[in-house]
Amino acid sequence: MKKRFLTTLPATVLATGLMMLSCASWSADDGGLATLRGKPISAQDNTVYGDGLKKALDTEVIDRNFTDQPPLISHKADDYPITREFNKCLDCHSAANAKKEKATKVPPSHYEDARGKKLSNVSSRRYFCVQCHVPQVDAKPLVANTFQPAATH
Repeated sequence: MKKRFLTTLPATVLATGLMMLSCASWSADDGGLATLRGKPISAQDNTVYGDGLKKALDTEVIDRNFTDQPPLISHKADDYPITREFNKCLDCHSAANAKKEKATKVPPSHYEDARGKKLSNVSSRRYFCVQCHVPQVDAKPLVANTFQPAATH
């Protein structure tokens, strides 16, 4: 076992080093690489969401595709920090602020622990919003798709 480890270690170190070098060169210059949608990476357009950080609704809400799908974020959210100490989403979507901000209120399920016990704050399991909720984008599909949503709301 020890011999096997010692013989594969140099190859692993070499492969890791080469991979890191190639990744570093990709980040420095895209070299004309294109995305699956055909645009060069450097020409990526981030204007889909609009300019303002705080807009009630940037785009029309896209229907959910299946029952219990987390709702999509209908506004720009990439500048909203979420750390252990602070969650920008809760400035508008918390129970205390949602009505005043005309925002969707965080549902009661997000104020429960794993055993269903009610909590006074958003559960740590639900605190990092973007692990389930993603910004919606009306983008051209990358591949053909005949999926039809089964959910009705």
